[in-house]
Amino acid sequence: LLEFWGFKRNMGRLWSILYLSDPPHSAPDIQEKLQLSAGAVSMTLNELLRWGVVKKVWLQGERRDHYTAEGNIWKMISRVFNERERVEVLDAIDIMEDAIQFLKAKKKEEPESRARAEFQEARVRELLDLARFGKQLLDTLIKDAKVDGSPLMSVLLGTSNKA
Repeated sequence: LLEFWGFKRNMGRLWSILYLSDPPHSAPDIQEKLQLSAGAVSMTLNELLRWGVVKKVWLQGERRDHYTAEGNIWKMISRVFNERERVEVLDAIDIMEDAIQFLKAKKKEEPESRARAEFQEARVRELLDLARFGKQLLDTLIKDAKVDGSPLMSVLLGTSNKA
């Protein structure tokens, strides 16, 4: 799952151990299970903590830090949407807006290529509209953190109500 979202393989392996385990694990426990160095486990845990997909927990009577996976999958996904995909969409919007300004100027400066610039501007505007829609969709998903996927699943599984 985490590799699908673009995280490194060891991040996915470590998160999986924590997610599939009821009791929290210490860094040495994780190191032993994954056969990784202490440094690799420490760096991976810090990255996962930064992304909010792993939490540090305190166990009574224990001196070591213990870790558990974030159990709310949607919380994890919405954080990735917010911090990575949304940023990519915002960057794309900025680039397309710049491209439109460039093409407008090109139409004025080079009348002989006006038709081509108009065509390109129309196409970039279509992409810009799509990117803005994507941003709106991501913003809604992140804000509400609620998605009813049952209609999509019923279509994909071929179980939709047929009237």
